[in-house]
Amino acid sequence: MADRRLQVFHTVARLLSFTKAAETLHMTQPAVTFQVRQLEEHFNTRLFDRTHNRISITDVGKKVYEYADRIFEFYAEMENAVREMTGDINGTLTIGASTTIAEYMLPTLLGDFKEHYPEVTIHLKVSNSDGIVSMVENNTIDLGVVESSVGNKNLVVKNCKRDQLVAIVPPGHPMEGKRAVEFSELLEYPFICREEGSGTREVIDDYLRQLKPSSASLKIAMELGSPEAVKGAVEAGMGVSVVSRATIRKELRLNTLVELNLDPPLDRPFSFVHQKQKFRSRAMEELLEFARGYCDTHGDSGGEGK
Repeated sequence: MADRRLQVFHTVARLLSFTKAAETLHMTQPAVTFQVRQLEEHFNTRLFDRTHNRISITDVGKKVYEYADRIFEFYAEMENAVREMTGDINGTLTIGASTTIAEYMLPTLLGDFKEHYPEVTIHLKVSNSDGIVSMVENNTIDLGVVESSVGNKNLVVKNCKRDQLVAIVPPGHPMEGKRAVEFSELLEYPFICREEGSGTREVIDDYLRQLKPSSASLKIAMELGSPEAVKGAVEAGMGVSVVSRATIRKELRLNTLVELNLDPPLDRPFSFVHQKQKFRSRAMEELLEFARGYCDTHGDSGGEGK
């Protein structure tokens, strides 16, 4: 119902990028450019300054963005009010999750939600924790689920459950018979770790800063972008690692990895994060209620899934 040209302009202005706006709106970049030019022709003025592959919003553009923000807020409120009166819950939600959560936690939560609300379309974006928080800050997604602390005090953060991390080694490794290991013991071996910006990497770095002597450091053999890649490298005997216990259930059953508890233990929160002021649709409210129910059911169960 809302003017498509205004929707496209609003997204470009928010992201200050035609490319990112095209990705967010699932459009081609020429189509995005065309819609913005149509709006500029309507107002007979430029809304963006384009120089050296960078764009900035003009003073007129800032005023249009301000009104567009209010228009879409009222539009969302209108739709929500009508759906509350009719009992209809539908629409589209965009959720972002860090890699581990997307693979091991969200399938159950979103599967249950879709059974109750089949008319709600859910888009899932996967990135590391830093990337997901950035998407929430930029309003690219409605709800983020991350595996590390969130420093932005302007965001609403709801801790859901605790996730336990454990050391993993391949069968036949010298530490295989140990029930628990200190992190200092892992420093003797090549370490397979996640990339910078990953929630797992951040938690491990924080843990090491508190425990290890300043002269000790990880012998990083590889930095990989997913839990599956990390597990595969350890299975191949390329080093040791620390991962979520929830990610290694299959490997433990198949005896392709050996789990070692850390002493002292290491865990982290899984958290839902969203904007404080952003208007929430009825579908978003129902999803948050589902998320709260999931957290109450799974709680601080350390070894339970992600």
